[in-house]
Amino acid sequence: MVAIAAAGAALFERLRLPTIAGFLVTGAAVGPGGLGIVSDPEAVQRVAEFGVVFLLFEIGLELPIDRLHRLLRSGLLAGALQVTGTLAAVAAGAMALGVPGPESLVLGALVAMSSTALVMRVLSDRGEIDAPHGQVTVAILLFQDLCIVPFLLAVPLLAATGPVEMAPILWAIAKAVAALAVLFAAARFVVPRLLDGAARLRSREVFSLVAVGIVLGAALAAEGMGLTLAVGAFLAGLAASATPFGAQLYAEVLPLRGILLGIFFTAIGMLLDLSVAAENLGAVLVFTAAALVGKAVIATAAVWIVLGQQRGVALRAGFGLAQTGEFSFVLAGSASAAGLLSPDLGQAFVAASVLSLVASPLWGRLGPGLARRQGRVSEEPSIGADIDGDPVEGHVVLIGHGLVGRNLGRVLDAIDVPYTAVDSNPANAEDARKLGKAVVWGDATRPGLLEHLGVRRARLVVVAITDPMATLQVVELVHHMAPDVPILARSRYVRDIDALQAAGARRVVAEELEGAIDLLAQLLQTFSIPDGAIARFSEELRDEGYALLQAPPALGLDPWLAELLDQVDTTWIEIPEGWVGDRSLAELDWRARTGGSVLAVDRGGTHLPNPDPEMTIQAGDRILVFGGSDAVARAHEVLTEGMTT
Repeated sequence: MVAIAAAGAALFERLRLPTIAGFLVTGAAVGPGGLGIVSDPEAVQRVAEFGVVFLLFEIGLELPIDRLHRLLRSGLLAGALQVTGTLAAVAAGAMALGVPGPESLVLGALVAMSSTALVMRVLSDRGEIDAPHGQVTVAILLFQDLCIVPFLLAVPLLAATGPVEMAPILWAIAKAVAALAVLFAAARFVVPRLLDGAARLRSREVFSLVAVGIVLGAALAAEGMGLTLAVGAFLAGLAASATPFGAQLYAEVLPLRGILLGIFFTAIGMLLDLSVAAENLGAVLVFTAAALVGKAVIATAAVWIVLGQQRGVALRAGFGLAQTGEFSFVLAGSASAAGLLSPDLGQAFVAASVLSLVASPLWGRLGPGLARRQGRVSEEPSIGADIDGDPVEGHVVLIGHGLVGRNLGRVLDAIDVPYTAVDSNPANAEDARKLGKAVVWGDATRPGLLEHLGVRRARLVVVAITDPMATLQVVELVHHMAPDVPILARSRYVRDIDALQAAGARRVVAEELEGAIDLLAQLLQTFSIPDGAIARFSEELRDEGYALLQAPPALGLDPWLAELLDQVDTTWIEIPEGWVGDRSLAELDWRARTGGSVLAVDRGGTHLPNPDPEMTIQAGDRILVFGGSDAVARAHEVLTEGMTT
């Protein structure tokens, strides 16, 4: 099954077509209605449904509760109008064609759902998730996904042949609400403790197993309480998003979610029987038109009229939502089992869904085209800014938030540069989050985590971890993901510099050699070399990539470097507290005795440039001396003579 899904994805990726379409088409080709290579797709579908489970867990991770409130507030009315409008329009059309009322309502609900997996993938590939239309689309998708619970609860009610009694209905609703409350409370209090315990073991394997266990455990617990697998996973994701481990969880489940979703869509494609679909071609075309055209119109109207968005934003969102979704197949399976969906209409729905999902990425491009005709779309994130205030571009990404990372963060805060950070120590991440810092816990060698940190949109990435192998991996990965983003890397040893620069680091700071330069600076200050000359000398060493410090021991210092140290420059000298009396520069005969000049005096924080020769020098003053190393040395001698004995 995995091989079949991989083959379909590879083929469509090579053709520059959506991989989800590749899964569907490949599944249809090898299923019972095609070549018959796989004769029992229903046996695979139960496992494949966990792809949707991991998708909803991921959505929960990316939607912390406070952001969920804002999303629902923004998307509630538009989502409700889109879902109810699509359901009503499709149901009315189906009843006009002679389909029974309950079955018509099921068909309307099937078309009302959109594909969260496909739409999020398209928005992500285009970098539009944080755009105005992207935020509206995400809000409506979230509302649709939450609608699956009442839809599934309604199936047995619609399937009832006798009079419908209100008592069982109210009891079912009460049980569902109670189950939701119990499951959410358990997730809120149990999930963070499990994650904290796993993180403190500092084992990637243990954390991965715990992550998968949480997803599957929450999903199965929800199903046992009468809810859906996906609802349990979504609540577990919401609970985990409030912990410092959310970003790492996202990185852990992302690869598995992709595999299971691929299997899911391939299994859906296997349900397609081309011969039956051909016999019901009219119904297939009507279904497809409802999903692509009708839904686009209704969704566009909902965003434009209800939310008051610009027509361009509404068109992009409306056409992006025009397809059926993963939960449509879950609902169709439940309706078929309850006898609410006939085999012929079921096959027509599967065929139309495959067509809508294959056509959706191309159909969705009509929205931007029509938007451009309507005029330039405003780039102001009218909903996006309300939903998420995190930096989306121009920020700094700090890999490592230990002593070095924390101090880098302090400097960035001081100059008002936004940043996000990750640290492999859960205690560091938790302490930073308590202070309101954008720091998460996780393993920065995971692409999903770097994606979460926004490395593609960063202004700079700083790798400040101590593990040399992990540093090299992170630099390679960041450079591969964002080749235009500069990388500043920290290294402990000089031997790692060349490898890090080859991997993509623009600048490498080696602690071993920075320590050597620091020692050199302290040594030169002892011999009264001017501060400016020392600074230039140190900078030249860095500009040469430390090559001068790596020269063979038998090779002396290059003469031009020695000339730098002999150059006339400025340096600050502090008048010691033991200075006796107040004597002027003229009384000290400063210029004759030192050969240098005093350019300024700093007294109590007040800067006094070009002091008069009659100005007195006091203990605690700082004087700016201009001259060579000899002048600085003689200045120290003059000041020493004026000390108390």
